[in-house]
Amino acid sequence: MPFDRERFSNLYPFESHWLDVGGARMHYVDEGQGDPVLMVHGNPTWSFYFRELIRALSPTHRVLAPDHIGCGLSDKPGDGEYHYVLERRVADLEALLQHARVERGLTLVLHDWGGMIGMAMAARHPGRVSRIVLLNTAAFMLPPGKRLPFRLWLLRHLPLLPALAVRGGNAFAGLATRMATARGLDPDVAAGLLAPYDSWANRIATLRFVQDIPLAPGDASYALAESTAAALEQFADHPVLIQWGERDFVFDGAFLAEWRRIWPQAEVRTYPEAGHYVLEDAREDVVPAVVEFVTGAPANEA
Repeated sequence: MPFDRERFSNLYPFESHWLDVGGARMHYVDEGQGDPVLMVHGNPTWSFYFRELIRALSPTHRVLAPDHIGCGLSDKPGDGEYHYVLERRVADLEALLQHARVERGLTLVLHDWGGMIGMAMAARHPGRVSRIVLLNTAAFMLPPGKRLPFRLWLLRHLPLLPALAVRGGNAFAGLATRMATARGLDPDVAAGLLAPYDSWANRIATLRFVQDIPLAPGDASYALAESTAAALEQFADHPVLIQWGERDFVFDGAFLAEWRRIWPQAEVRTYPEAGHYVLEDAREDVVPAVVEFVTGAPANEA
């Protein structure tokens, strides 16, 4: 079923743009003019997650917000047509920035898997990046003593259950609309987040992302994740804003502590009553803080 733009026009009023990345069409938002801001989502969200930030920053900046292949309004090819691994995600991001002619002055806004994807790109092109915003994410291996949550372990290691639960029953994206939020989502917002994942075929990426989590040297994306983590120190003099929901059962305090260690210069704001979807749970605080950080002026003056 196609995305019902009329139903979500008030929440997601942005014009669609498309870019061919190796035979698959990647959908992206390109709003406003000025210094570029790139918003990179994770799993199982899409550019819809950034809708309020796009609105807030597009009057002063050029905001790019892609949907990863298999996510949002982008194509959702099968495994024979697209390799659902980190390296390909980074290449797609590089292709978008080249297409958009973004070479410098870039602000990154990263959430969930977007942290690893965005920082892997940044590690290859450090001259492009001027500042970084982190929203409950990581760009390094599991912190010392931290284990993968059991729910995610099941999806990675049991051959039949993941396909039936995630692709057949939409368990990952569906449960996220309840488990990733501490305050609960407006029904229309929950419906918008879920809208692209409406069939077995259209849920392929939500499973492949979990299966691609790099945990050991034999994993497909381990080497790139390891090199990305090693490259983070080169951004230790960059302005960084970390906005963190404390009620996140995956990206918990151990991940935040690791960010504080790697980037001690970062400005950190935590929200005790927000979960993984910190941009939903603490929107009234997070959006103005990001606007002020990016523009240098309070939100009502930007």
